[in-house]
Amino acid sequence: MITTINFWYKALITIPRVSKEEWLRLDVISKWLVATRASVLIMTSISVIIGGLLAYAYESFNWIYFIVCFLGINLAHAANNLINDWVDFRKGVDKGNYFRALYGPQILEHKYVTESTFFKYVAVTLLLGLLAGLYLVSVGNTNTWYFLLVGLFFLLFYTWPLKYLGLGEPAVVLVWGPLMIGGTYFVVSGNQWNPDVAFLALIYAIGPTSVLFGKHIDKLSQDKAKGVKTLPVILGEKYARYSVVALWILQYVAILYLVISSTFSPVLLLVFIAIPLLITTFKYFSVSRPSEKPESYEAEAWPLYLVRYAFVYNKRFSVLLMLGILLHVVQVKLDYF
Repeated sequence: MITTINFWYKALITIPRVSKEEWLRLDVISKWLVATRASVLIMTSISVIIGGLLAYAYESFNWIYFIVCFLGINLAHAANNLINDWVDFRKGVDKGNYFRALYGPQILEHKYVTESTFFKYVAVTLLLGLLAGLYLVSVGNTNTWYFLLVGLFFLLFYTWPLKYLGLGEPAVVLVWGPLMIGGTYFVVSGNQWNPDVAFLALIYAIGPTSVLFGKHIDKLSQDKAKGVKTLPVILGEKYARYSVVALWILQYVAILYLVISSTFSPVLLLVFIAIPLLITTFKYFSVSRPSEKPESYEAEAWPLYLVRYAFVYNKRFSVLLMLGILLHVVQVKLDYF
């Protein structure tokens, strides 16, 4: 049992590499965590928590709605990851030594499961997420339907055609920002909307978008050869790397604006603690990505490279932002009383 729990934890913080023999010995939850690449769900979880915290600060807060929202949105993200793998598998993108098949098990491409078994993973995950969404619609107003339908659109069509047309990155800005944070705020607060929350949501969404940029830069040459026109393929590696740096700087400028304008408390400036790590991360994004694994780089992590640095930095920034928002909520509540 301890070994199983240890594996769950490992799958939640990294993408474990398991052989087919190891896969067959895993329990069903471990298999689901590996198949859905559950380690990236932390970005989604932070989005929902931020939306919930802001709802608690400014409006009424419903714990049941928050828990359902947390589970539903994370399940939706997990379902999207599964659909992403299925679409790329069916289109032949993951054949051979394609990037996705190198950094972790692509359970369809590696023949860990049959396609019919894979569909069971998709169906159960999608159904549970949809049930959560339908429950929230049943207790909300008409506008809740819009959040559900827009979420379903991005869930089903992110991989194709959006990712293939350079629209994957803009989609992530909308999904991880106004849709996840704004949607959580709207539902949990009892159908309230706040433009300041939506703006802060966009600031947070830059983080997950930068991680996606890093991943697409890492596999730019392969995507280009396969006809997958991600935004880095369209921009070219140099401008894609510089775009990520510009997005990160924009986050700090936007946070400063929110504090100077007294929209949010100065405690949000906690994110500036992440600047030393940002400077370190800049070094990797300021030069071309190496085509071969650097000698000092961990073999287990390759071919993940820029995405790994972006993910580590974004996690630091996001946690600090979430902590700043938590302190802001405490201050709002203390002022209220």
